[in-house]
Amino acid sequence: MNTSPLFSLQGQVAIVTGAGKGIGRACALMLAQAGADVALCARTQADLDRVAQEIRALGRRAITVAGDISEAAAQDAVVARTLAELGRITILVNNAGGAGPNNPLKMDGAALAEVLAWNVVPAYTLIQKTVPAMREAGGGAVVNISSVAARYAQKNFSAYGAAKAALNQLTRNLAQDFGPLVRINAIEPGTILTDALAPFLTTERRERMEKTTPLGRLGQPEDIAATVLFLASPAAGWITGKVLGVDGGLEAPNF
Repeated sequence: MNTSPLFSLQGQVAIVTGAGKGIGRACALMLAQAGADVALCARTQADLDRVAQEIRALGRRAITVAGDISEAAAQDAVVARTLAELGRITILVNNAGGAGPNNPLKMDGAALAEVLAWNVVPAYTLIQKTVPAMREAGGGAVVNISSVAARYAQKNFSAYGAAKAALNQLTRNLAQDFGPLVRINAIEPGTILTDALAPFLTTERRERMEKTTPLGRLGQPEDIAATVLFLASPAAGWITGKVLGVDGGLEAPNF
């Protein structure tokens, strides 16, 4: 068997949210390297422009849509522009989201609702808005970026952990709703070396975390991007509704 077509995205068109930096940038570039054209979404236009330039240097098309992807107007804009300028939608990477630790005696219900909404609602509505185009194209794949916080029991992460757990269950249920033409899976990244983590990563803390991780190192954005490529590619054509941990083998918090 020739395995190269299994990982080819020639003719595919992807939307990647949170694409300006870190994991989102790595995913966008990895998909482009595999042959996809990419629509990039994030808040900061300058970041998007840099990633788009890298994608175009690979010989692929890229468009940018700057805005808050939690807002319906930004979602509608990226879907409409992707269809108008790139011709179809076959891949969606929901990478927008996040939250820090919370004190459960001080975080009120409104703040909790914001964390839950930010990590779940944009993924839900973007899937809702892209599935018709994926069906029209003959099929598609969605990859939701979750977190190991969804399954770790740890102090001060009740909000973020609950939000990502909800995203995982959303993934499982929507996979049932939208199969067989649209596959929906999620990834739980472990500790990934991004600009957001850098200020908190002292030398001592990094050494301790590496020693307690079975694979002996922290993750790179490209580790997550490679998994996104797999789940979006024909190689994962019989996988849907699954949540894949990409965490170096770690099964408990070690921060």
